[in-house]
Amino acid sequence: RTMITRFDPFRLLTDVYLRDEDLTARGGWLPPVDIFETAGRDFVIKVELPDVNREDVEVTVENNTLTLRGEKKLPADVKEEQFRRVERRYGTFTRSFTLPNTVDAGKVSADFKNGVLTVKLPFREEAKPRTINVEVAA
Repeated sequence: RTMITRFDPFRLLTDVYLRDEDLTARGGWLPPVDIFETAGRDFVIKVELPDVNREDVEVTVENNTLTLRGEKKLPADVKEEQFRRVERRYGTFTRSFTLPNTVDAGKVSADFKNGVLTVKLPFREEAKPRTINVEVAA
């Protein structure tokens, strides 16, 4: 039995900063994420969660691990026998990311708007670059 793994060269760049620990959960539903660094040197994770209610999403930070949990439910107004085709994924999901030590876990914030969860991960002040003035001796 041969397993084929799709190579993603950009995955290595993301793993340097935030390691996604969901490699074992490939059989389930995993919402897609974008992870980027802002000009202010903070990380932002955007998670696509269409048709997911805010009440069905949980964001936790514990032991330098950010965990996103939730559930995408089947529409309540459509009975199972009425479906002719189902291509979208439903059910529970969990995604976990190991945070680098440069992130201030106590200041993580999240908002949910238009089916997108945005998690902001600010850097610790001491991890942000500083400009040091050099005095010229006369």
